[in-house]
Amino acid sequence: MIRWLIAIFLILMVFTSLHRWLEKIGLGRLPGDFRFRLFGREFFVPIGSSVLLSLIALALSKVL
Repeated sequence: MIRWLIAIFLILMVFTSLHRWLEKIGLGRLPGDFRFRLFGREFFVPIGSSVLLSLIALALSKVL
């Protein structure tokens, strides 16, 4: 279970740092990507994009 938590944390860190670039190619606007404002700050939770990128990574790892 701890590996899943670490993996989710790392995926969220990658999305946060690459958010602007990923939004230009269409990721970050998928169903399941949540964006909300709380206390004047904007929060972004890319669940749909994380699942999509995880499936792509899984397919690449199976091929290679």
